[in-house]
Amino acid sequence: MHKTISLLAACVVLLAGCNRTGSKTSGDSAASAEALHETHDGHDHETEGHDHVSEGPEHQGHDHEAAPSGHSGDEIVFPASQAAHTDFEVQEVTLAPFAEVIRTSGQVLAAQGDEVTLVAPVSGIVSFADVRMAEGTRVESSQRLFYVATRNVGSGDVLAKNAANYQKAKAAFERAERLLKDRIVSRAEYEQARAEYEQARTEYEALAKTQSVRGAAVSAPIAGYVTSLSVAEGDYVEIGQPLATVSQNRRLKLRAEVSQRYYNRLRTVQSANFTVPYDHKTYELSSLGGRLLSVGRMSTTGSTLIPVTFEFNNNGQILPGSYVEVFLLGAPMEEALAVPLSAITEQQGLYYVYVQLDEECYQRREVTLGADDGERVRILSGLYPGDRVVTRGAINIKMAAASNAIPAHNHSH
Repeated sequence: MHKTISLLAACVVLLAGCNRTGSKTSGDSAASAEALHETHDGHDHETEGHDHVSEGPEHQGHDHEAAPSGHSGDEIVFPASQAAHTDFEVQEVTLAPFAEVIRTSGQVLAAQGDEVTLVAPVSGIVSFADVRMAEGTRVESSQRLFYVATRNVGSGDVLAKNAANYQKAKAAFERAERLLKDRIVSRAEYEQARAEYEQARTEYEALAKTQSVRGAAVSAPIAGYVTSLSVAEGDYVEIGQPLATVSQNRRLKLRAEVSQRYYNRLRTVQSANFTVPYDHKTYELSSLGGRLLSVGRMSTTGSTLIPVTFEFNNNGQILPGSYVEVFLLGAPMEEALAVPLSAITEQQGLYYVYVQLDEECYQRREVTLGADDGERVRILSGLYPGDRVVTRGAINIKMAAASNAIPAHNHSH
């Protein structure tokens, strides 16, 4: 019994010692966890330099990798280093005169007195002096272009007939001249013989200058270009039939056809610009020595359009006969906002320009367009004097706006 009590007492003492050891171990573990939290992988919250309470609940769980960009969502970043390697230009918009515009169509023609038409001197078969003859061929003054042969024509050799008629008329006139002295023929008969002789001589001398082994030669009276060719090799032509047209191309005409609804505005027209289809360039008559020749007072027969005609110098880049788009320039408006057409971009029927905010930041701005003169377009709304607009290279800004990788840019407005 005494042994049993002693054994129970020893067990109680042993259990009490174990409980004290477990409590100490738990306490040490809690202290270690707290120290680890304070350390936070070397980050000391006591020395961090900001107060979590004062920053509010939004700071909890913040991402240290996120940084504010400094610009609004509708701004576009295009680095100056990229702009320097592209065809890029920015212009400041200012109020300036801008002419009223009537947009229509027209045609470029050779000016009067600047071209000649070659015709067949006799009836016969045409052959080219140069097999390379074609429209656009350069020719020199007095250069032979065609021959008209009459030997194999059913009516006979015209040149031989002409020479025979001349000799016959000459002999008859000389005989009448001798008989008149002896008063054998009357004065009237003498005058008749003389007139027939003069006519035959004129015809003979005119053809004798052109006579060759290939037939009657046709030469260019001026230097220039063959602008139209009316016959082909081997064609039969009648006397006086057109063969070709040669133009010096020094002066050209611009003939615009205008709707009658613009008739009251035609009195203010002073000059014009036009765009040709083969190089898409806009030409200004003011820079080509152009002048207004006439404004039609009535439409031509069978047409509802009124002709307006200008004359200008040919710079060698304009093809006579080509159809063009014409911008008639009327009375100027003293103050208007206008930008080059190259500044305009279009998307889903709306028009935009890109305005420069600073050296590398741009903003897309919707604008309302007025009339254009082929080079510049009037802006009715969306821009203000002093705005800096991208006039060349707007496509680069448009591509930068569509890019998902826009470079970081920090600035404040």
